Amino acid sequence: MTRMLKTWLPPVLFGVALLTLWQVLTVAAGVPSFLLPSPSAIGKAFGDNHHAILEAAVATGKNALVGLIAGAFLGIAAAIVAARFQLVNGILGALAAGAAAIPIVALAPLLNSMYSTTTDLPRRLVATIVVFFPVFVSTARGLRQVPRVHADLMHAYAATGWQFTRTVRLPAALPHLFTGLRIAAPGAVIAAIIAEYFGGLQHGLGSRITSAAANTAYPRAWAYVVAAMILGLVFLAAVLLLEQLTRRPRTIPGRTK
Repeated sequence: MTRMLKTWLPPVLFGVALLTLWQVLTVAAGVPSFLLPSPSAIGKAFGDNHHAILEAAVATGKNALVGLIAGAFLGIAAAIVAARFQLVNGILGALAAGAAAIPIVALAPLLNSMYSTTTDLPRRLVATIVVFFPVFVSTARGLRQVPRVHADLMHAYAATGWQFTRTVRLPAALPHLFTGLRIAAPGAVIAAIIAEYFGGLQHGLGSRITSAAANTAYPRAWAYVVAAMILGLVFLAAVLLLEQLTRRPRTIPGRTK
């Protein structure tokens, strides 16, 4: 209990102090809402529009989730192939670096023009590309960092390449994989939201933010921004929970305490 308080109490207190200072400064200084709405105004807008905010968060969350799963699967598969074949590693490494260097603001309109704007496919593709790079790089690094003694042991057992990868490389690469996923999970949400700024279906958080700002409903726009932040934290928390589940000690059959 004491450890939890030490972990969570400081950021909670800092957040409360920051919101209090924000509220006092915006009200006392009379800051216009188009510059910075007060937390109370944002909270009221969030409560008044919670149904629409939830629907938009679900729509964006679906796109981000599909992109996260697809990007992670492709990144892990590519890393496994790259770890086994040096030639493929050079090719995929260059392609991954090139994909990471493409700005989302340039990629999203291009994919919208290539595919129908009446579907969510362009947004899911953007999220997939954004997720692929950190997962590929982190997993590939982990797959290569196998202790020499383990490699020699598997060679002594005449293990095949897939057996070596499945029993030694992948378990050893899990910490690196989750490092990539911790970066990629919020990145998928960000990519899905940014992709919504460039046309297509108007049912996600990104399109609702731009629509509210265009109608000078700035507290409502900030309420959608808060929802986007919460959605990103939910994705990150899901990855952290999955990481903790993979670290649970395994019981050995037939072994007694």
